[in-house]
Amino acid sequence: MKIKNIVYALLLLGFVGFIGYRVTSNNAKKNDSKGKDEKDKPITVTGIVIHPKTFDNNLSLSGSIEANEQIEIHSEVSGIVEGIYFKEGSNVAKGQLLFKVNDIELRAQLTQATTKEGLAAENERRAKLLLQKEAISQEEYDIARADYKSAQAQSQLIRAQISKTSVRAPFSGKIGLRSISPGTYITPTILVAKLVNSGKLKITFSIPEKYASQVRSGSTIDFTVSESDKIYTAKIYAIQPEVEVATRTLQIRAIADNIDGNLFPGTFADVKLPLTIIKDAIVIPSEAIVPVQEGKKVFISNMGKAKQIMVDASTRTDASILILSGLKAGDTLITSGVMSLKDEAPIKVKVK
Repeated sequence: MKIKNIVYALLLLGFVGFIGYRVTSNNAKKNDSKGKDEKDKPITVTGIVIHPKTFDNNLSLSGSIEANEQIEIHSEVSGIVEGIYFKEGSNVAKGQLLFKVNDIELRAQLTQATTKEGLAAENERRAKLLLQKEAISQEEYDIARADYKSAQAQSQLIRAQISKTSVRAPFSGKIGLRSISPGTYITPTILVAKLVNSGKLKITFSIPEKYASQVRSGSTIDFTVSESDKIYTAKIYAIQPEVEVATRTLQIRAIADNIDGNLFPGTFADVKLPLTIIKDAIVIPSEAIVPVQEGKKVFISNMGKAKQIMVDASTRTDASILILSGLKAGDTLITSGVMSLKDEAPIKVKVK
């Protein structure tokens, strides 16, 4: 009886195990089938068909605005300022007298020097007559002539110092705030004022070395300044003859008119430099680019699947980027979901 019960129990356990195995197996098959269906289900993405077009290759750069000419006004001689002949913040003309240093002592020295010069000149004249009569030697005449030349040079030196007491504007421009007053004892180290010529302004900027061959002197650039939508133009007039080794950039300078005075030296400029215009260029949206360790890649649609393509990119604008190689006209470029897309993944493309 006990053996019979044991046999029934074993049969019951076997039957229950068989049913459990079938249920588990069926669930596994369903899950595999479901996963396969989900894996094979295409991902919906958006894309565009690439068409070649003309690309205005403009390079966006930052530059600085500088005055065409600017200097710090100093006196070359020391002395008491006896007169100031400019108004702070006003425009001055080239050669205009700015201030005068007292030169009474120098003029007294000049009188003394001219007297000595006259005496030396007379001595030289007499020595020359005596030499002609062979009354003195050539050496004695040479000494008299040397004394005359020395006295003459001394007079010229004092006249040069007197001329330096009158400080004039070296070029036309606007003069800034002065730091002296009449009666100030001035020395060459004291800054009197700054003189700036802002009728024309220099725009200095640098470009990456790979664009160096595309820039020419005489080319026109556009630039803007902060808090203004007005577009200004300038002409390139100087290019540095060498690339800066530390930054691998080439420095360029352009000049612009500032007749209305709206531009100020020392401010920043957003420069747009036109490079070579490319016809039949491949230009794609920036969001289609995927940066990778080897460079840049994109995805195109190929027979219902995503195909990974490595590209060589060049100039970038706010919304697009120039492609030099890797893509061709007629390719369907994927523009959405590219960061999570994998090569050979099934896709369904909605072409814009």
